[in-house]
Amino acid sequence: MKAKAKKVLRKSAASIGAAILAIGLSTAATFAVSSFEGTWKVQDTQGKPFQIVLSADGKAQGTREGEGLAGTWKEDEGSAVIEWESGWMTKITKEGGNYIKTAYEKGKAVTSGPGTPAEKVQ
Repeated sequence: MKAKAKKVLRKSAASIGAAILAIGLSTAATFAVSSFEGTWKVQDTQGKPFQIVLSADGKAQGTREGEGLAGTWKEDEGSAVIEWESGWMTKITKEGGNYIKTAYEKGKAVTSGPGTPAEKVQ
């Protein structure tokens, strides 16, 4: 094999290796552990208890009196922002040493006042 061809192959291999490393690092960063991951005890807008489970893969599940909720979540500016398939949105925000849950229907806050307490149980 000629020296020029070997040089091109070495450069190509180095570029491919760097690309694979970059993809691996960005994937790991995407699934970085969040303090919001886990199970949360909250109240719905009528004050009834239910649980929300936030998974590392960005999926959200909720259980509320015989009703299953599904959606996605992401961490944004110190809050877990959950977008439910129903069109509702829930935010769990750390305020001081406490967590507060606020519900939104079509962009408008439904919870009156500062929100209701949220407690991480797992």
